[in-house]
Amino acid sequence: MKELVVVAIGGNSIIKDNAHQSVTHQAAAVKQVAAAVLEMLELGYDIVLTHGNGPQVGLDLRRAEIAHEKEGLPLTPLANCVADTQGGIGYLIQQALNNLLVERGYKHAVAVITQVEVDQHDPCFAHPTKPIGAFFDIQQRDALQQAHPDWHFIEDSGRGYRRVVASPDPKRIVEADAIKALTEHGFVVIGAGGGGIPVIRTKQQGYQGVDAVIDKDLSTALLAQEIAADILVITTGVEKVCVNFGKPSQRALDVVTTTEMAKFIDEGHFPAGSMLPKITASLDFLKNNGKKVIITSPECLPAALRGETGTHIIHHA
Repeated sequence: MKELVVVAIGGNSIIKDNAHQSVTHQAAAVKQVAAAVLEMLELGYDIVLTHGNGPQVGLDLRRAEIAHEKEGLPLTPLANCVADTQGGIGYLIQQALNNLLVERGYKHAVAVITQVEVDQHDPCFAHPTKPIGAFFDIQQRDALQQAHPDWHFIEDSGRGYRRVVASPDPKRIVEADAIKALTEHGFVVIGAGGGGIPVIRTKQQGYQGVDAVIDKDLSTALLAQEIAADILVITTGVEKVCVNFGKPSQRALDVVTTTEMAKFIDEGHFPAGSMLPKITASLDFLKNNGKKVIITSPECLPAALRGETGTHIIHHA
């Protein structure tokens, strides 16, 4: 029986910078992701892909705001922007994969529009922290802040300022059973895109969308738990996780235990806005019967699965 691998692709792997935001640029970037996925399939794994949408959802939301300001068109709720980008990015990944898979005799890739249940009382709704959208310089930030006093901004790793929104913890992947069934029938599944469409339970036990962006790494880890994946792979901008990052004593981590990683968290090695959510998601997955987590860059995915690179987090021996 093949091992099931859940792979999280960052939204910044698809929009690499402000100069490469068009759909054409995104489609070209997705082709590189698809080539890596094909190589992973040929290593003998079943695969579920998730993806971020931080740059894309910010652009989608801003388009809606400009259309409202200039033409009076209805504003699009943030939850719907998440759904729109989930569908749009899922389409690009699905098409790129299927163009490769059909040549190799694999079953098709399929994107599943995925809702993720959150707690309407999550305290983050009062204290937004999740970066979305493009990077702005300080003059652009000040102009936007003046135009939108209720918006919140943070400085993001020296790259500029970004808007932040609520990011509640994911509680349940609504379509997990459907995703699991598709993998069991040999499909490559793209699910929980952008962290999933955030929904809350109604009094009638149905669902209702809520304006937020769920951290895609936390949703990916939860999805991996709910479909009983063997391995969780989280991609990021570096080949390996480092401690003492940016200092003369910087050290890349190869194989590290959950106990060691928890110690590194306590020592403050991982910034809250970048690496910390990935490490937290990794430990959550391993705590809930996952076998292994790999953190690496997108281009290193196949090599990391072969054990040649990446940071491998394992249970304490």
